[in-house]
Amino acid sequence: MRLKLTGCALLMTAAFAVSSAEAQDKKALAFVVNGASDFWKLAEAGVKKAQEELPNYDLQFKYPEQAAAAVQQRLMDDLVAAGVSAIMVSAVDPKTSTEALNRVGGQVPLFTTDSDAPDTNRIAYIGSSNTDAGKQAGEIALKAMPDGGKCIGFVGLPGADNARERIEGMKAAIEGSKVELVDVRGDDIDQTRAKRNVEDALAANPDIDCMVGFYSYNTPRIYEVLKEAGKLGSITVVAFDEDPITLGGVREGSVAATVVQQPYEWGYQGMKLMAKYLEGDKSVVPADELIIVPTKIIDKANVDAFETELKARIGN
Repeated sequence: MRLKLTGCALLMTAAFAVSSAEAQDKKALAFVVNGASDFWKLAEAGVKKAQEELPNYDLQFKYPEQAAAAVQQRLMDDLVAAGVSAIMVSAVDPKTSTEALNRVGGQVPLFTTDSDAPDTNRIAYIGSSNTDAGKQAGEIALKAMPDGGKCIGFVGLPGADNARERIEGMKAAIEGSKVELVDVRGDDIDQTRAKRNVEDALAANPDIDCMVGFYSYNTPRIYEVLKEAGKLGSITVVAFDEDPITLGGVREGSVAATVVQQPYEWGYQGMKLMAKYLEGDKSVVPADELIIVPTKIIDKANVDAFETELKARIGN
């Protein structure tokens, strides 16, 4: 009996060793975001869907502890040291992070999403055209304020390409009109500061006509402040992304419309793109190194259908 038990134990140990070896043989692919935000839940759902179709890979979704370039860089360095095979990142501040991003890209294939870093050795960008998204925001403002008005914008990371391009796109769309973007205030993805920025802007500009939330959480903070001040509905609100508060505002008419991206596709398509690249299929990278996932405007007419689609993807 003792011999049989010993043999059984050896078999179990051997099986565990094989299982561990198989796990270690899986190449790890990492999706690194720019900061903690509910916006990234859809991208995370996309990565989980890709994991079902890529059983030979270990797909990881990583949040930096803080929305700071140095913190994000340390996270990527740690991933490289741990043996990750490729990284996709939404760069916090690409203009000041060129050297660090190139260091990562020199060790493993580096891809960007959401906020590009075109001056680095990244292989390709998959995400929105933030310039086009900014132009759509301008179209919303022009339609909502045909007689013109002054807007103040709010954004998380003013130095990030996605923020800069959205702002420039909106300015291009409203150029020559009576709609103006007179100021943009950054908050470094700090929710408390984001709300305080809106409060301060409203106090300093009580007659402002319009507020623009350039990041996903900015519009909910705008909504909260305007509701508390009794000005909800009297100030035009232009939004980005699909926070539930934003969609509720679109439905009730207190938010003119929102420009939505497709982060689910960034996660899903991005992971499959990296896997194919690692397997030697370089044809997945277009000549211009850009894979643009279109943005669209969600208003009162299509918000219900859009929200139904969202719930189907994230499960609630």
